[in-house]
This record gives sequence, C-alpha cells and structure tokens, in this order.
Amino acid sequence: MRKSLSAALCIIAFIALTGGCGSTTKIQKVETEQLQAHLALSRGEIAEERKVIASAPRDTITVTGENGETLLLMKAVKDEESGEMVAHDVINAAVITARFRNVAERHGRVDLRFEVIVPEEMMDTRWQLQFYPDMFILEDSVRLEPVIITGSEFRSRQLRGYELYDKYLRSIITDTTAFIDWRNLNIWIARNLPELYKYKTDSSFVSETAFHSLFGPTEADAIRHYTFWHRRYYHERRWHQRGEKFQELVKAPILTEGIRLDTVLRDIDGNFVYQYTQSIRTRPRLRKVDIVLSGDIFEQEKHLYTMPRSEPLTFYISSLSAFVDTRERYLSRVLERKAAANTACYVDFAQGSSSIDLSLGHNATEMGRIRGNILELLQNTTYDLDSIVISASASPEGTVRSNGELALKRAAAVASYFDSFIRHWRDSVQRNSFSVNVDDAGEESIGHNIPASIPFLSRSSGENWPYLGVLVDEDTVMTSTDKLLFIKHLETADVDERERGMQAESWYRYMRENLYPRLRTVRFDFFLHRKGMVKDTVHTTELDTLYMRGVRLLQEREYEKALTCLRDYRDYNTAIAYVSLDYNASAMAILSELPKTPQVSYMLALLYARAGDDSKAVENYLRACREDRSYVFRGNLDPEIFILIQRYGLNREEDTF
Repeated sequence: MRKSLSAALCIIAFIALTGGCGSTTKIQKVETEQLQAHLALSRGEIAEERKVIASAPRDTITVTGENGETLLLMKAVKDEESGEMVAHDVINAAVITARFRNVAERHGRVDLRFEVIVPEEMMDTRWQLQFYPDMFILEDSVRLEPVIITGSEFRSRQLRGYELYDKYLRSIITDTTAFIDWRNLNIWIARNLPELYKYKTDSSFVSETAFHSLFGPTEADAIRHYTFWHRRYYHERRWHQRGEKFQELVKAPILTEGIRLDTVLRDIDGNFVYQYTQSIRTRPRLRKVDIVLSGDIFEQEKHLYTMPRSEPLTFYISSLSAFVDTRERYLSRVLERKAAANTACYVDFAQGSSSIDLSLGHNATEMGRIRGNILELLQNTTYDLDSIVISASASPEGTVRSNGELALKRAAAVASYFDSFIRHWRDSVQRNSFSVNVDDAGEESIGHNIPASIPFLSRSSGENWPYLGVLVDEDTVMTSTDKLLFIKHLETADVDERERGMQAESWYRYMRENLYPRLRTVRFDFFLHRKGMVKDTVHTTELDTLYMRGVRLLQEREYEKALTCLRDYRDYNTAIAYVSLDYNASAMAILSELPKTPQVSYMLALLYARAGDDSKAVENYLRACREDRSYVFRGNLDPEIFILIQRYGLNREEDTF
C-alpha cells in the first residue's frame, strides 16, 4: 500500500513537472520571438480581387488609339531572345507577405480589412491571449476592440470562480425576518399579552397606534428584542464585502463588452486566423492608416508576458476628393446705380384730423420702427439716401375730395415729423464732426457722408378701397351674406354714393369701427443711389459663395451636403460628388458632355470599369495617362482601375500609344 502511494505521487509530480516545462518552453519561445502573432492583409479579400482580375471574358481587348486606329491590347511581356511580345499569366503566391494595401474611400468611409494570425504553437489551453490592434490616423492613435483567445482550462477556471462567487452570494441571507426568534417571541406574547395573542389567527388589521395604546410596547420594540443581531450583522457584512469577494474568487473575469471576439480554444488543429474589419470615417489630409498588433498572455490571475508591437500594416487611402477642381467660380452681376425700398406704417389719426398723436393706438411703436429704418439707410455704407416719398391713404367716410385733402395733410404731417427727426440727428452728428465733404457729383455731405438735406415729397393716395376689399375678405366676423352685399356695393361707380349705400347695412358700424382705422396707412418709398457710382449700370463679378461652399464640402468629404450645393451646376465637381456617392449614371451623363481633359478621362475610366465595359475603361485610362503621367501612379490606388492594370498588364511604355 505504501509503495503504490509513493508511485502515484511520483506520477503526479512527473505530470506537473512536464506540464510546467511545456508552459515554460512556450513562454521562452515567445520571449525570444520564435513564436509571435502578427497582422496580415486579408487573404480572402485578395483572393476575391484576384478572382475578379482573372474573370475577364477574354485575355485581349480592342481599344481606339490616339489617331483613331484600332489596337489589340493583351497582357504580355517582351521575350528576351526574340524581342516579341508574348502573352503571359501570373501565378498567385501561396503566402501573402505584403505589408501595405490600397483601399478606396466611398461615401466618406473606408473599410480596413486585415487578419490577426496566431501560430498553433503559441496557443495553450491554460492561457488566455489578449491581442490589441492599434490604429494610427494622422496625429491620433485609437485602440480597436481586442481579440481574445481563451484556452479551455483557463475558461473552466474562470467559470469555477463564478460558481464559487455565486455560492457565496447564495449563502448570504438578505431577508431580515429570518433573523427573528419567532418561537420565543410567540411564547412571550402568549404568556404576557394574551389579549394580543388572540390576534395571531385574526386577519383583521390593527394599526401600530392601537397596538401601542393597548399593550404598551410596540410591535417594533418586540421584534428588536427577539432579533439575532449578531447573525444579522454577520450577513450584512458579507453582503457589503461581495465586491472584494468577487476579486478574490474570480481571478480573471470574463469580458463581455468592448471586445471584438472572445473564442474558447478547445481543439488546436492549426493556426488561429481572425478576419478583422474596421470601418472608419475619412477626414481631410488623411492619406494612410497604420495598424499594429500588441498583446498579453495570462494564466489565471498571473500575467505571463507582454507581446511587443508587430510591424505596421499600412493602408493607403485613395479619395476622389483629390480630383476636386478648387478654382474659384464667379458670378456676373449688373449693378444699378439707383435703388428703391419701401415700407408701410399704420398711423392712427383722430377722425378728420392730420395731427400726429403718439399716444394713439400703436403710433409710438410704428413711428419708432420707421425711425429705425431711416437711420439704417442714413448710415448705410453702400447707398446714399436721395429722397423719401410719403403717401397717405384715408378711410371712405366723408367725401372723396375731403378724404383726398385729408390724406395729403396727413402725409405732410408725417413728412414734417421725420424731417425734424433727421435734422435733429444730423445736428448731433455735426457736433462731433466739423468736416464738410463734397462727392464726385458735387453733392455736399456733413461728416460720415451724411447728406446736408434730404427732400421729403408728400402724396395723397385717397380712399383705400382696394385694401378694404382685402380686409373684408379676410374678416372672420362678417358673414358670407354680409360679404356678398359688400361686393354688390362695390359695383357702384360713384364712391361717395357707394359709401352712403353701405351706411344702411347692419354690418356698416362694425366695418367703420374695426376695419376703417386700418385703411389710414402711410407708405414710405425710399430712393437711393450707390455711393461713388456715376454710371447708371456697372457690370461686375463676385465670388459664387454657394459653389465654393460645395467645393469645400467635397474636400472635407461631406459628399451629400456638397451635392446639395452643386447639383444645379452640372459641372466637373458635381460629377465628382456623384461618383463619390456611387450615383454613376448621373456622373456619366455630366462627364460625357465635358471636354476630355485628363481628369475627365480618368473619371470616365473609373465609371466604365464599374459598369464592366473594360474596353472603354482602358481606352479612357490610357488617354488620361498619355496626357498626364501622374495617372499612371494614381491608377494603382483605385481598385476599379487597379484591376484593369493587373488584368491587362497596363502601364507599359507600349500602352501609351
């Protein structure tokens, strides 16, 4: 029995020693960088791209040359011995080792696809590997969601910790009634308070106040006396210590938020490969994005190793915003020397009076508003105020002649009021400026180019019957029958007779008291001329701010907003906005009408490539390269063009016919 026990202990020690050696050996390999996880370009995406490249329906295409000749284009290389061009194919490499990739920005976003590759030998069922992809954009760095590989034994220990913690929580009593000594409490009540004990089986409600008045001690007093306080304090303390207990029992919590993947490794049958996709919003000046990988190795609560950063994986971002034409656009405008503005003022006058009373109705507010308008015109930096025409109208009561004369008097009274206001304001300015200016036309002005005098012209508009018709039509008190009768009276040509006829109607008093006062209006017509301008008209240009805002939004890759500004222009920049949003038919319609500049040819090549017309796509691309060699290099950045380059072996000297 003793020998068998010793043998068993030796076997257990050997297994532990062997397992420990295995773990130590792996860590040593990791530390010496013999085992390292790394990043790689997405092989699935590259395979799909190569599949597209290889899916050409034929290995030759017919294109039109510079002089209109028909040329046959095939993917070929020059034979060193014969000097002839011979067709060839490319055998895909089995291992992808490139550290960079060109990606296209579309709709203001770009998708970065890469693989997190972990060697089989680096994984262990007792370990948890945490990998952190870091993305570098311009001056910023962003840590992406980690990828976690958890060994089965590691996860079992995690779950065991959660089980122990759950057991701890279940052992805590949270029901305070469980700590009451109900047996002794009932005995005490039965012996000392038999009147109370009868309520034990009585379901009728007894208030706390009644209980206290009948039996002395309250129910709360009795419960406190028969509570096992030491047990209650013990469980309350355990409840408050549950956070510390969680950290003690759960050495490595299971992460559920802020991670991209947490997979449990059970059967190791090869390298671990995770296809990672990160979508980002592009921004101005963004040309490339670097992604590096780092990580940590854990064995339960023990941190075994911190993995250094891997070599960067670089994504070069191609954006169509680079094609934006930033030249300023101007609008042609004809400037008129003379200008006019007008407004209406509602002034209340006493019946038959032309005196201005600021206490009547809203006169103070209305006259104050007109004063503000005049001051704005006097201080305007573009126009000078030449004259003000004031036209007053009257309500229909009384004769046409008397109303016309009254309206003229009212207009003159308003003109006098504002003439006095302007003189007073000009005098206050003059006190602070003693200079007298003479403009090119010989007109004098005092200080600040304020005219020495401004003519006021008074006019009478007579009875305001047109506006009365509008008021009646909009009125909500007069009935439809009343309004029809009013329209009938309008057929009377003699307005004095018309007004006398309405006086007999039931609604006349309402009209006179509520609508007539609104007919006593004063209209202001302001006549101005442009400062320093002698000719009646001048043709000038000014920056098209709406268009330039669209250009700026294109550069900032706000394509939807840019299109809102540029849609009506239907020019090259409008087409760029359409192409960026994949509105290919709209873009094609615009570009087809534009002169074939290198930029237009390249955009057409991209659109034809999207439509699957390789012949026209290659023809336009080669035209762009022939006229501007920079497009030879640009073609490698846009996936649509890059596929054509690979499929037909473009960008050779022979292709730039």
